[in-house]
Amino acid sequence: MLANVVLLTEEPMSARRRTIFSIAVLLCAALSGCLSLPTGNPRTAAPPAVQIPAAQRDQMWERAIAVLHEMHFLVARESKLEGVIETEFRAGSSLLEPWNRDSVGYANRLESTLQSIRRRVTISFQETSPDYIMILVSVDKQIEDVPGLAANYEGGATFSESQPLQRDLDQVIGQAGPSRWLPRGSDPLLEAEIMRRLRFDDLH
Repeated sequence: MLANVVLLTEEPMSARRRTIFSIAVLLCAALSGCLSLPTGNPRTAAPPAVQIPAAQRDQMWERAIAVLHEMHFLVARESKLEGVIETEFRAGSSLLEPWNRDSVGYANRLESTLQSIRRRVTISFQETSPDYIMILVSVDKQIEDVPGLAANYEGGATFSESQPLQRDLDQVIGQAGPSRWLPRGSDPLLEAEIMRRLRFDDLH
């Protein structure tokens, strides 16, 4: 492709210009490679459930807490009696936040960049027999639904537009009503990533 570009130019490029042009092309390629995050394949990813010996329950429980903390999820509730660990909802990380790991794959990061997405993780420890326990990972994914128009422009953010006949002079800033969060199902890529970290990764 670089050769084609050189041939299409009207006059031959000097050595200095050719060097600068080559460096620019290499930088673009490097940046493109950095931004092309792996999309992941749910079929080849680790399953969201694994069976462990009952003697490893406490060890894997602590490991699950550490994995959630490493991925910046705040634990909202943990009950060893019920065998459940639940996190708070976390806003999805965008393309500009590669250091956060809750948005797995390019498609999820792009969606979180263009939309308001949040996720909550639940890890369950279920006793399948006196000697074995099944660990299951599930992720609830939701998208924000903003009712009506968000009057954030100058003038429109001064008084409410939803009831023009009401003589209410209270100042309104932002959207007219509270947001709703609509369910978007599960997130199999994040479930598989959490399970992979539970099973194989060394925490750091």
